Amino acid sequence: MGRLIQSVQVGDWFRRSNDPPFEVVALDPDNETVEVQHYDGSVEELDFDSWLEMDFEPARAPEDYSGALDMDREDFNLSVDGMQFDDGLNPLDQLDLLM
Repeated sequence: MGRLIQSVQVGDWFRRSNDPPFEVVALDPDNETVEVQHYDGSVEELDFDSWLEMDFEPARAPEDYSGALDMDREDFNLSVDGMQFDDGLNPLDQLDLLM
């Protein structure tokens, strides 16, 4: 595996120019491929040679993951900003109340 590929890990985020960021979701050293998931949810597999030829730069993960889920914030039917769990209960128990 090339030295530059070794520095790439699953969970790393990258971008190319001004394109939306994408996440590395799998590395296969045997087949020499990198699998990435774009912000819109599409998955792409690149061979190591193609990866090294492209001009990727590290990027921050987006704050809003709804693009990868192919959903808009309105589709959740929740106002995440308005959710408060200050009553001492386990927030996971309160999810049932919201659905």
